[in-house]
Amino acid sequence: MQSALHILEHVFGFSQFRPGQQAVVDAVMAGENALVVMPTGGGKSLCYQVPALAMPGMGVVISPLIALMDDQVRGLREAGVRAGALHSGLDFQQAQAMRNACEVGALDVLYVSPERLLNQAFTDWLLGLKLSVVAIDEAHCVSQWGHDFRADYLRLNEFVQRLQSTPVMALTATADARTREDIVQLLGIADAKRFITGFDRPNIQYRVVPKQKTREQLVKFIRQEFVEQCGIVYCRSRRATEELAEYLQSKGIEALAYHAGLPQEDRLKRQRQFTRSESMVMVATIAFGMGVDKPDVRFVVHVDMPFSVEAYYQETGRAGRDGAPATALLFYGGHDLVRAMQMISEKDAPEAVIRADQARVLKLAGICELVSCRRQALLSCFGEQSSACGNCDNCLTPAQSVDATESAQRALSLVYRTQQSYGVGYLVELLLGKNDELARQRGHRDLPIYGTGKALNEKQWRSLYRQLIAAGYLAVAPHGSLHLNETARDILRGDTRFHLRLETQSAKQSSRRAQMAPHTSERFEVLRKLRKELADEYDIASYMVFNDATLIEMAERLPTTYGQMLAINGVGDKKMDKYGQQFLACLRNLEAAAS
Repeated sequence: MQSALHILEHVFGFSQFRPGQQAVVDAVMAGENALVVMPTGGGKSLCYQVPALAMPGMGVVISPLIALMDDQVRGLREAGVRAGALHSGLDFQQAQAMRNACEVGALDVLYVSPERLLNQAFTDWLLGLKLSVVAIDEAHCVSQWGHDFRADYLRLNEFVQRLQSTPVMALTATADARTREDIVQLLGIADAKRFITGFDRPNIQYRVVPKQKTREQLVKFIRQEFVEQCGIVYCRSRRATEELAEYLQSKGIEALAYHAGLPQEDRLKRQRQFTRSESMVMVATIAFGMGVDKPDVRFVVHVDMPFSVEAYYQETGRAGRDGAPATALLFYGGHDLVRAMQMISEKDAPEAVIRADQARVLKLAGICELVSCRRQALLSCFGEQSSACGNCDNCLTPAQSVDATESAQRALSLVYRTQQSYGVGYLVELLLGKNDELARQRGHRDLPIYGTGKALNEKQWRSLYRQLIAAGYLAVAPHGSLHLNETARDILRGDTRFHLRLETQSAKQSSRRAQMAPHTSERFEVLRKLRKELADEYDIASYMVFNDATLIEMAERLPTTYGQMLAINGVGDKKMDKYGQQFLACLRNLEAAAS
């Protein structure tokens, strides 16, 4: 067997493993099963790629999406790895050629879909080959408690039980304790060593912004902070993605829409365009999810609130996978929260499932309403304790709160006095003494509380109701009316104080260029231009040449010799042979210009 460190350095261009990686690699190479929970961008792929190259036989990676498989295969081939994939996107001749390569030992890593392993003849053939390791990526899909449940993953247990001595790895970026236990039990690897390396992504800045004019807010955000950089904007509906993408295009921003309603050919084409672009914004539903294998996504925006912390964290994790600064921005409003609770309550599901799903929404809503560190709260949802991060909006621009117990009592009392039959909009109108005629018709004009809420404006009352829902004092019925929860009594009796979060101006993320020294930024742009030319020449995505983090290191260290270039993280032997001379010539010119 080759040394794992030798492979890491000469194939992938890194002189040492990231925290947590080596322990996983050592366990797998010792023949042990492993459950690996590592944040997106934390280096999960290397945990199975290195053993697959170091050990006799071929590594098999079970991956849920064709586009994701193809991107990873292209990236591995660029690094000099003999990699391939078997999936429904291949014609008969291509599939047969791939099988032949496996049979003669011409592949080190083979990617397959979970659906293919449901075929008995295919698994018989695969198990007849010498396998070094089997890696199940996105393993949370096996659990109904995960956020991307896939029924096909449940059948993987049958394949795993036939592997005998081949080590099995289950890998995911986000899985709470319940989901982790589900994974190992359902896959039949209860003996797996657990490697939980932490969930923190310190390079991502988390921000929550109140919804006002969301489209205009989004355009301002992109223009001020991320001009000509790649990002993902998540919307809840297919129609919203189309309309928002068109709006961004009308404002001169390169954008495409992506959703499950598009023909598969169009989805693959658009994903390929995004992967190869250095400036595109993809406006998408969650259908654009696990297939995102692009390290230079500089921002992820949610214009609609996700339904759980797990889904939110998984989606924001697609930003900044290269370790460079990135931003996760969530636009949040009371309508989002009410609508999410309504949609869940309308589901045809057992009451226990509905309550659990609503609790997940409220957990995320509670994080949106925090006045303390958002990262700290997010990590605590996964059982990880941390100190204040210094890199979220609340840390950078501390939010303020005021004791609003009396106003909260007034708001809750009005819900009760109107028979818990109305939504936020009408209740706020009653508090402000508006819609006089309708209030009179409904018999609410004579309520003692009518028109007594003028100490707060409409925006503040809406915020207060939203925060009461998020804190669990109010529930939302299917038709949108508010109901008092049992805990509302504590506020109405004065046993519990209620503090209202005041909306503040959100902190801005310094752009990538602003965080570099001026000469480094200029060099980076020159190197970026060369990278794009080479990527176009070889018909690959730019990051497959070198990612942003590698270019930034080149711009900072200015290597001008072969040895200095190989010392840059991300520069392996194959890439040095293929691209090294062009980059060295460019860097020497930059050095000469600086002297």
